[in-house]
Amino acid sequence: MQERKSAFQQLDYTLLFFLFVLMCISLLAIYSAATADQYAVGPGYFIQRQIIWFAIGTILMLGAMLVDYEMFKNFSIPFYILGMVLLLAVHFVGIEINGAQRWIGIDGLFRFQPSEFVKIFLIIALAHLLYTITKIPRDKTFTSDCIVVGKILAVGLPPFALILIQPDLGTALVVGAIIFIMILMAGVTFRMIGLLSTLVVMGIGLLVWLHNNFFELFSTVIKPHQLSRIYAWLDPSANIGAEGYQLYHALQGIGAGQLYGSGLTAGMKSQSGAIPELHTDFIFTVIGEEFGFVGATVLIVVYFLLLYRMVIIAFTCNNTFGTYLVSGVIGLLVFQIFQNIGMTIGLVPITGLALPFISYGGSALVTNMLAVGIVLNVNIRTRHYMFGEEE
Repeated sequence: MQERKSAFQQLDYTLLFFLFVLMCISLLAIYSAATADQYAVGPGYFIQRQIIWFAIGTILMLGAMLVDYEMFKNFSIPFYILGMVLLLAVHFVGIEINGAQRWIGIDGLFRFQPSEFVKIFLIIALAHLLYTITKIPRDKTFTSDCIVVGKILAVGLPPFALILIQPDLGTALVVGAIIFIMILMAGVTFRMIGLLSTLVVMGIGLLVWLHNNFFELFSTVIKPHQLSRIYAWLDPSANIGAEGYQLYHALQGIGAGQLYGSGLTAGMKSQSGAIPELHTDFIFTVIGEEFGFVGATVLIVVYFLLLYRMVIIAFTCNNTFGTYLVSGVIGLLVFQIFQNIGMTIGLVPITGLALPFISYGGSALVTNMLAVGIVLNVNIRTRHYMFGEEE
């Protein structure tokens, strides 16, 4: 027997509440960051634009909720092709900023980053692929695992490669995380997971060997600015004059926040202008310094609760396509949160990824809210039965 509930009854208001809390934290952090000496336009400019981006993201989130997510199956291939066309367009007519060609638009008027939307297109495409694969019963053999992984990589590696050559290592790694979570969701054996992990480790080892023995060949894969960030990550204090400058001052700022922080707009490092891109990539520095360990912990707990709600939605969904969609979104957000906070506190190299729902920006924020809309869509259309599940 099915419990009949309206869409509004099915809507996960708890998830929306956590999203609203993140929006409030974002506006506070951006306001504080924008009062720093490095910004001449003042905090009002960034706050107004961030509110506009939140409004656009909310509209797209609602739009993603209105269309039955089953319809995404019909558009998975067109979406994927559109994403690939946009990535190719970036290569030929993209706008170059700070040595990276990642944007399309008219410089000075508007621009957007296609790789952000490709994340969503890829999640839909891989979810449809896995749904198609799992409809046909298969034996859990190494050969069948190779076929499944091969299909996933055939879909995921082309956008990964096009994003990597922009160069945009951070977004490429996000795509890699989406591919990895989808491989896990495909139900491959631990033997296959171990093999893939070994290949990744061997690939890293090969890069180290090339760095030490064939540096010119190594430079074709890892660009000079990316290598500088790795050096800075390994020893920030020894690279203060180069890529380590940003990380060194960020670590000092977060450390100075101690337990309760210095207070809104009262951070010494945050307000001094010593940390470039404070309102975007390094927004966590503001939270860590001005709200302290307590403020940073509150943010991480809100993230955890948001992701926990998504995990519950994935588990309770009785449609495998919906489960794959939500799982892809979880992988997308988890990696971005870990990477951004990790690079700010020196756990991982700097890659330039925004902190989801917190950093100032357009394409990344809108994409993440669109992803939340897909999760809410799945939850709204999940049918609950007293006995059994959906066939």
